[in-house]
Amino acid sequence: MKKGHSSLIIFFALGVFGIITTEMGIIGVLPQVTQKFHISTSQAGYLVSIFALIVAISGPFLTLFASGINRKVILLTAVLMFAISNIVYAYTTKFEVMLAFRILPAIFHPVFFSIALVTAAQLVPPEKSSKAVTKVFAGITVGFAFGVPLTSYLAEKISLEAAFLFGAAVSIIAFIGILAWLPSMPVKERMSFGKQLGILRKPQLWLTIIAVIFIFAAMFSVYSYFAEYLGQVTHMNGSWISIMLMTFGVTMIVGNFLFGGSLHKSMTKTVLIFPLLYVVVYLFTYYLGSYVFPMAVIVFIWGAVHSGGLIVSQALLMTEAKEAPEFGNSLFVSFSNVGITVGASIGGWFISYLGIHQLIWSGIMFILLAFLLIIIKMKIS
Repeated sequence: MKKGHSSLIIFFALGVFGIITTEMGIIGVLPQVTQKFHISTSQAGYLVSIFALIVAISGPFLTLFASGINRKVILLTAVLMFAISNIVYAYTTKFEVMLAFRILPAIFHPVFFSIALVTAAQLVPPEKSSKAVTKVFAGITVGFAFGVPLTSYLAEKISLEAAFLFGAAVSIIAFIGILAWLPSMPVKERMSFGKQLGILRKPQLWLTIIAVIFIFAAMFSVYSYFAEYLGQVTHMNGSWISIMLMTFGVTMIVGNFLFGGSLHKSMTKTVLIFPLLYVVVYLFTYYLGSYVFPMAVIVFIWGAVHSGGLIVSQALLMTEAKEAPEFGNSLFVSFSNVGITVGASIGGWFISYLGIHQLIWSGIMFILLAFLLIIIKMKIS
């Protein structure tokens, strides 16, 4: 890999880090947001839900629309929108303005992500493309590991403005790096909308899309209530839960590269092993969840396996969407958000009606459904 290309992929990863920090970091600062705007927690929650909803609905269509525009222009515009939005969050005094500027970056989220992944793969020889994609994906895991807790820490220790300006600074650095290192990339042969949409006729693609929804539902039906589970079932205090959240995020980074390397060696084996590993993790969580030390060890492993879901899902989907990779990646972003929404909703139902300890079975149910669909897909491919 050329030095310039290596640096550029780091800036792509930094851009993704900024996206995750902007999207998910808001969760950790909702109390400060409610105080600043004098609104209820449920109203502040719209800042989270509207972002995911816009990503899920608009992703594929906007990526299609952007398919004929210079790659550099699109990437720079997207990352600039994230920087501007964070600056608005920091200084606006109106909740309605903040809500509007949650919609703006959500529109550009799937576009940046899809094009950055494809561009990273194109910058290196074909045999190194999966490693380049893994490095860009590291921006997600690092965002979860450090971006989200750091945003919360800055809001608590300094100010809400400082937390949002951190997100803006990350996006500005990514903007400068892409501006300096990425050459102009006009689209020489624009793929027609019809050809890109044509991949939706493949039954295997829809099987894969549903499998991806189930994988993300399996992950986020439980992870969405991670802190509550550790507090109520494991009886950890706030300090321990913070440590566990950080541990989870750090081992996600490790898992990102472990699963990336494994996919590079054998995609079939990795795709089949991943859901089985997740079932094992969940079973240990269920049966040993009330013991502090065993649970700490489980969290360490859980984070690594959790990150595998991101890479495995994207690799699965791209095998069926290789004719239109940018559109395929936008489908991944949109339907993974659908999976997160479904998982969090069903997980909440399990807690309401069966109790928080039984939450684990929602994750096991979804991951087994995903495994079944993967087997069916492999049989008919």
